[in-house]
Amino acid sequence: MANPTLADVINRSQHHGLIARITNQQIFWVFLAAVFACLALTILTDSFATERNLFNVTRNFAFVGIVALGMTAVIASGGIDLSVGSTLVISAMTVSVLMSAGMPFWVGCLAALSVSLLVGAVNGVLIAYAKMPSFVVTLGMLSIARSLAMVLSDNKMIYEFGPDHDFLLWLGGGATFGLPHPLIILIILACLTAFAFRHLRWGQHLFAIGGNENAAVLTGIPVARVKVSVYMFSALMAGIAGVLEVGWLGGVTTNLGQAMELTVIAAAVIGGANLAGGGGTAFGAVVGALLIEVIRNSLILLGISTFWQGTFVGSFIVVAVAFDRFRQRKT
Repeated sequence: MANPTLADVINRSQHHGLIARITNQQIFWVFLAAVFACLALTILTDSFATERNLFNVTRNFAFVGIVALGMTAVIASGGIDLSVGSTLVISAMTVSVLMSAGMPFWVGCLAALSVSLLVGAVNGVLIAYAKMPSFVVTLGMLSIARSLAMVLSDNKMIYEFGPDHDFLLWLGGGATFGLPHPLIILIILACLTAFAFRHLRWGQHLFAIGGNENAAVLTGIPVARVKVSVYMFSALMAGIAGVLEVGWLGGVTTNLGQAMELTVIAAAVIGGANLAGGGGTAFGAVVGALLIEVIRNSLILLGISTFWQGTFVGSFIVVAVAFDRFRQRKT
């Protein structure tokens, strides 16, 4: 047998190096876990792989995935946003109140997203310029935004949306080519976010800030402005999800988005976002959200109480963080 040439040795080394880099990524194992869970549920149950259930799973996880894109950006910059659930509900209430008053969809949607951006701007300014901890600021905003949503709606359920009622329901609850509209919007937003993270200066700056904020300041990065923009981006994603959820549910109450913060943070962390800052991907946020929804769906199909969902989600957070620490120490 002929001895391997130098080119063969280099090719094999590069091949093994590529495999090692892929398997060393947390997102690879999370994606593998999601695929394995789907296959197991297909074998164990008769209802998981049905068209209706898969439609529900993909639609439901899309809402969490959209908000997780913004949360990933915040975590990658070294912060946290506990107000995303409240931002979602105030966005949903804004579009609902305006449309129920006879305004067209585009007016209500624009107002809802503007309110969301304002929430993110307030968070960002207090964190970046007033130097307040992100945990404290966004925890306070969690209460403020939900309270304002109650005031705006007089704490009543809204289920009539004026002349564009059917369009709103179609946007949030309809489908095109068999794909739920929220899923299509998630795919578009995930691609745009991935491009921004990888190729835009904004994405490079936010990861640099999360990796070492002092070094980012010394290199001339406008840290404060980038931080404000990151929290506005997170709020915008929550606002978009809020508008879509109104269309899906066909009505909105002030309980919408309650306790959503833990699920979104879990999706981002499970997908590889580093709580210490400096790491995270758009694809990871999407896969993390998918895995959580598959777990939730499996509990229902297997007849297990959904009260166990928090246990599974919390355990996945701990395991994901432990895996990340182990990988960093090994590196």
